[in-house]
This record gives sequence, C-alpha cells and structure tokens, in this order.
Amino acid sequence: MYNRITPLTLILLIFFSGTIAAYPIDGFLNSGIRRLARLQDIISGLITDKEPLEGARKSINDIKLNLLNKDIIDENALPEITDKFQKEVDRFFYSLDKNYSVTILDLTDADNFRFASRRGDVGYQPGSVGKIAVLAGLFKALEYVYPDDFQKRTELLKNKSVRAGRWAMTDEHTVPFYNPETKKFFKRTVIESDVFSLYEWADHMMSVSNNGAASVVWREALLMCVFEKDYPNLTEDEIAAYFKNTPKSELSESANQTVNAPLRELGISEEDWKLGLFFTRGASGIIPGKGGSIGTTDGLMKFLLALEQGRVVDEASSLEMKRLMYMTDRRIRYAASAELKAAAVYFKSGSLYKCDRVKDPGCGKYMGNVFNYMNSVIIVEHEDGTKYMVVLMSNVLGKNSNLDHNALGGKIDKLIRSTS
Repeated sequence: MYNRITPLTLILLIFFSGTIAAYPIDGFLNSGIRRLARLQDIISGLITDKEPLEGARKSINDIKLNLLNKDIIDENALPEITDKFQKEVDRFFYSLDKNYSVTILDLTDADNFRFASRRGDVGYQPGSVGKIAVLAGLFKALEYVYPDDFQKRTELLKNKSVRAGRWAMTDEHTVPFYNPETKKFFKRTVIESDVFSLYEWADHMMSVSNNGAASVVWREALLMCVFEKDYPNLTEDEIAAYFKNTPKSELSESANQTVNAPLRELGISEEDWKLGLFFTRGASGIIPGKGGSIGTTDGLMKFLLALEQGRVVDEASSLEMKRLMYMTDRRIRYAASAELKAAAVYFKSGSLYKCDRVKDPGCGKYMGNVFNYMNSVIIVEHEDGTKYMVVLMSNVLGKNSNLDHNALGGKIDKLIRSTS
C-alpha cells in the first residue's frame, strides 16, 4: 500500500524524532505528510540526497510560541517605535529604492522588546504571502467542524483526502510525490486527478507555494464553514451541487469571509490586509474575486504577533500554523541569507509582477515595469536565544529585488544580534 510504513522506517522515525530530526519531519506520523517522511529517510541514510540545513532540523517538540502569557502590548495593536533601533534600521534603506516597507519586532530580551516600522502602513499586493490568510482560514474553519476537539481537527487534516479538480489549474510550481514504502520520488505540476490529504495540500501551499494547493485549501475551508459538522462526510457530488446551485455572489461573499474574518477578529483592518481572489484561474472561474488583495507590513506583523501569542483561533491552532511555516524545504530570497543558515526560520515569500513589453521588450520574470511586488514574512530563532520577526515588502520596477532582500536579511540579523 502507498501509505504503509515499514517497521524499519517506523523505528527510524521514532529514533530520529528525539535526536536530529527536523520538524515537521518527526511529525510525519502525526501529519501523514509524505514529503517529510522522505526528509527523515535522507537524514537516516535510507536514501541519498541533500540534507536539510542546520536550522531546519528542529524537532516538533522544540517549536514553541514565543509570547504565550506575555501581554507586551494592548491586544490588536503594535508596540511603540524604539527610536534608536528605528534609526539603525532606516540606514539600510538609504541606498535602496524608496518603494520598500519593513516592520521589525525584536523579541530577544523578554523585558525590552524593540520595534521599528518604515512605511508600515503602505499597501502592497501581497502575492503568495496571502496564503498565510488561507492557512488561518483553514484552522478557523476546522473549529466549526469540531468546536471542542483539536485532536479531531488534526485527524481530519491527516485522514481527509480530496481531489484537485479544476480548482488547482494551473500553476508552474511543482509538488513532491513520495512513496515511503518503495522510496520512489518525483516532482511535477498538479493535475486535476491528483489526490492529497488536507495536511499535504496545506504543506504544498506553504513549503513550495503551490497556487493550486492554495485554491484547494481555500475551497475546503469554505466547505467547512458552510457544512460544519457534515463536512467530513461530504461527497464530490454534493460538493459539485453546492457550487452549481449557489449564486456566484453568495459564493464570493462566503469565500471572502472564510479567509478574511479570522484577520478581522485579530484587529487587522481591510486596509492592513485582505485577500480577495483565488490563486488560480480554475478556482476564480467558479468563485469570482471580491475587492482585490492588499497587505501592509504593519498588518502582517499584527498577525505574527497574534500567532506568537496563541491568539490565531486558539493556542493549539497557532502552534500548528507555526509548524507549517517552519522551512525544511529550499530557502529563498530573504530566508536564503547566509547569516540564517543555522537559525530556525518560519517563512513565507510572495511575488507578483506585470510587464509592458511595448515599453521594454526585455522585461523579464520578477522584473515587472508596471508593478513588481516582492514580499517576505519571517520569524527567526537562533540557538543563542535571539528571536525576531520581520515583514518586508517592495515594489521596485524593472529590477529583480531578490538580492536586495537577501542582503537585507543578513544586515537586519547582524544588527539585532550585535545590539541585543
């Protein structure tokens, strides 16, 4: 059977969960995410491939929420600017295009948090960073299905498998396929007939930023909100009938509420962060968008703060969302900074660009001359106790800002570690 675990694999999973395993690798038995079984097999030597970075080897039991029972500010607000820290951060941007925004919260000293925000209220198209809102919508929707039992929520994520359908069409990001029994592994783009568990769809959405996976997760969260306790036993025919017979305006409103209501509960306004459109044409052809998408660095920082305080749905949901943000896959952009190799990073990146090739025939990928958004959301945790959160957004026309984001990641890390 495709999902069956051999005794040897089970022994190795248990053994390495207490030693060098990386979350969510040693959470495979809990989540059923097969990509993680493969990473465990790499670490254990059962298969040969590149091992995760040092900072990607935390155990599931080592991942904690940093601000539980820590009432550092009024709920739903951000701290006051730390003047000296703000001036030091501003220096990094003097030589860069003005179209950068950043918000930073240094959590290292529990009695002396430092906060800086540069153009924190400026709105950007969040791109794939918006998938964090889909993740929050999923965990809020799970509460409607099982209001008083978090274990049943995670069991549903693990055991409920759903088909992609045209919702997932199309996306160029490949997803991994791994058979823990045969060790067969390959990657390809998602097709309509693909079936994964809800946990695996969520992992595809976060670890490799697959747009099709994001649309599928959003679809399932919507269905949970609509059908609640009846969701686990829904059939494909019942689902198809719901989408066929429900007016598109009603579908659009329900979908919008699914991913945005959890943000409003945290005091994040529509001007700070909202998600208005599915991530694939297949999905938006079924449910039209509503109101567009926008994000500010301050708005997204409010979310990270609420996450660390255990306020996104509840404490258990916040922790599980943080685990799903833990990067054991390839790090890119800001998270690829050399200074962060040994650090644990909880990360999501996003980009969106548009080219006018009449104006510039050479306009290329991530170099849009109409708009060119690149965004990063990250929590960084070093073994020496340094902990901080950063939201960085930019819209620099005609230039791939990847290297600048990468360099800023290193500069911000050095600043925080040298002055903490």
